[in-house]
Amino acid sequence: MTTPDYNLPAAAREIAALVGPGRRICLTTHVNADGDGLGSEVAMVHLLRALGAAVYVTNPTATPPRFAFLFADIPDADKSGAAVKELRRADAIIVLDITDLPRLGGLADTVRDSGVPVACIDHHVSPGTLPDGPRLVDASAAATGELIYLLAREAGWPVTAAAARALYVALVTDTGGFRFSNTRPRTLRIAGDLLEAGVDPEQVYLDVYAGAPVGRPRLLAEVLQTLVVEEDIGLAWVTVPPGALERHGVDPDDLDGVVEHARSVRRVRLALLFREMSGHRVKTSLRSVGNVNVAELARQFGGGGHAKAAGVAMPGTLADVQATVLAAARAYLRAG
Repeated sequence: MTTPDYNLPAAAREIAALVGPGRRICLTTHVNADGDGLGSEVAMVHLLRALGAAVYVTNPTATPPRFAFLFADIPDADKSGAAVKELRRADAIIVLDITDLPRLGGLADTVRDSGVPVACIDHHVSPGTLPDGPRLVDASAAATGELIYLLAREAGWPVTAAAARALYVALVTDTGGFRFSNTRPRTLRIAGDLLEAGVDPEQVYLDVYAGAPVGRPRLLAEVLQTLVVEEDIGLAWVTVPPGALERHGVDPDDLDGVVEHARSVRRVRLALLFREMSGHRVKTSLRSVGNVNVAELARQFGGGGHAKAAGVAMPGTLADVQATVLAAARAYLRAG
């Protein structure tokens, strides 16, 4: 296993010093939060409230509907609708699942200027641009939720069934149901511990994957019609047609996993998904097979992520961004 980029006991002491009784803690993660970001946040709410801290989730974008179940027993915890106000009242901020300030979107300036310690727990490959504070960063971890479990164990924080469920959601979503190459022996051992803490894996599956609106499979069908494969170099990509999300009554979170269909094509080593965003920007999701490092490719355009899964958002038209990224992807694959 890769040597971690942190000293766990030291990181646990530093983070624990920020979150004692009576402290007001704000948790935040990247725009369009995913299962790892949200699961990690909800787990931290349960863990830190048990210590007597006042803890709130303050994200730059609203919680996707399919992850709303995580907040069912803590309905007061999600303050994303008043994130700026809450962040300005915080005694400390904990940023989860990212180390780069711009990925906080409209909250970046508020966090940068907060004047309070900004801790970070993350598993991505990035130099980091957050304000100073404790760091628990390990690119060998399958998910941020994995690191939070290790933090809780080191700090002696009891992992309740509710916290375990949230951490299990973090693991299962960021490993593709324990199918992706980031699934390590430690990941499965932690998953086993979470099951012993009371997680019902079938219910998590139903909550996360079996509650899709009817528009989601229809969106998938439309997007897959755009599939292009360049078999000679192992490149495939799909495109979300303009207006498709609105036409099918779904949101960007319903695109989760679509790019995996392009990656599943025989001989494909690099798969891409392109979609238009607001503000004349285009999001590209990158997935790879084998030794292709998509994080390295994404960094050419200011993006980042993992070796097998990365993303980048670029200004420009859909056609222009596709041409730029596809040219770079072809050159990258041909260079071996």
